Amino acid sequence: MPEALLPTAIAEVLLSLPDWSGDINGLRRTYRFADFKAAMAFMQTAAVAIDAANHHPEWSNVYNRVDVTLRTHDAGDRVTELDIKLARLLDMAAEKSAPAKPRAT
Repeated sequence: MPEALLPTAIAEVLLSLPDWSGDINGLRRTYRFADFKAAMAFMQTAAVAIDAANHHPEWSNVYNRVDVTLRTHDAGDRVTELDIKLARLLDMAAEKSAPAKPRAT
C-alpha cells in the first residue's frame, strides 16, 4: 500500500516540478499544445507508459488543453511517490509529443 506524502515533502518535490502545483490532495498541471491533434498525441503517447506503470491519472482534454490531477486512490486520495513518478513521466511524454515544449498554465 503506497504511503501518502507529508505536505513538506510535496512542497519540496514541487520545486523540481516547476510546471506543477498541488498539495496533499493532488498534483495538478495543465498542458497546452498547438492543437487538438497534438494534445491527443500526448495522451496516446503517455497512455502506454501510464498503463505499464499501472497508475492512472485523472485527466481531461478540451481542444489543445490537457488538464491533469494526480493522486493515489489506495492512499486515501492523497499524493504518493507514485504520483511524483507519474508527473515526471507525463512531462517526458509531453516533450516527445510536441515539437516545442508545451506551455504550462
